[in-house]
Amino acid sequence: MKLQQLRYIVEILKNDLNVSQAAQSLYTSQPGVSKQVRMLEDELGVQIFSRSGKHFVDVTPVGHVIIEMAQDVLLRSNEIYRVSDEFSTKSSGKLSIGVTHTQARYVLPEIIKQFVEEFPEVSIDMHQGTPQQVARMASEGEVDFAIATEAVHDHTSLMKLPSYEWNRAILVPKGHPLQDISYITLKDVAEYPIVTYVFGFTGRSKLDKAFSEAGLKPRVVCTAADADVIKTYVRLGMGAGILARMALDKRDDDLSIIDASHLFETSVTQLCFRKGIFLRHYMYRFIEMFAPHFTREEVDRYLNMSIKEREEFNQAIHLPTR
Repeated sequence: MKLQQLRYIVEILKNDLNVSQAAQSLYTSQPGVSKQVRMLEDELGVQIFSRSGKHFVDVTPVGHVIIEMAQDVLLRSNEIYRVSDEFSTKSSGKLSIGVTHTQARYVLPEIIKQFVEEFPEVSIDMHQGTPQQVARMASEGEVDFAIATEAVHDHTSLMKLPSYEWNRAILVPKGHPLQDISYITLKDVAEYPIVTYVFGFTGRSKLDKAFSEAGLKPRVVCTAADADVIKTYVRLGMGAGILARMALDKRDDDLSIIDASHLFETSVTQLCFRKGIFLRHYMYRFIEMFAPHFTREEVDRYLNMSIKEREEFNQAIHLPTR
């Protein structure tokens, strides 16, 4: 049994049993992949994939177990390389981050700048996606860290560090009637068309929950995953934008910003990584830059807590606000 063979069967599953696509992603040939799979099956004495002619059509019951174990083996083998790199090439390496648009555009720039200045020989790979995508990337070991607010709680394989809390603002063109209201309510907001995030992005679930609990049905006329797109349609007069306060800056001076933190429940952004991952020294440092309350000592202490202790810690901690 070879690591290469395990890598092949995992990649075939990732590519929906398409051996050609798996071979392309592995930079090898389709016949070579097929041959190695047959050799592995012969060695194990079981079929990993069901076939129709020359094509894979399903994963056998034992195949599911083998592929799951293969994924764990590959992840652990990567950890061995990471440990060796920490002692042989201490000043260099790579940090891969799965991140949503709002984090990449409005939160990370200054942190990344500081990190690169401190670790010039560490390259950063940033993979943008939906909260579901970046959580999956971290869970499957495709990225070191995932940074998101939504969806991460669905992955039990992830360690989640509560990093900061945030809330929302309402963005409207100058002269919009909502500007004239001294204390705005959800009922006031619901009287106008709304432009906001697509479901599953940037705390959208808490926005929907607030309107629902108030017995209101807002008229959402346009949704987007990108805060800048939301701003564009607000400028076109399509509706009042509801978006993360951290996504607003001096470049939005042509619009009016109305605080909405009293209308919606606060959201918490998490920095996540797969349980059991070996954290290199610069990874600890990135965590501290992103969430200053998590020094290396605090991260290690958090990792060694029981589930109940973590819950108590999360309730007691005073998180920074963005």
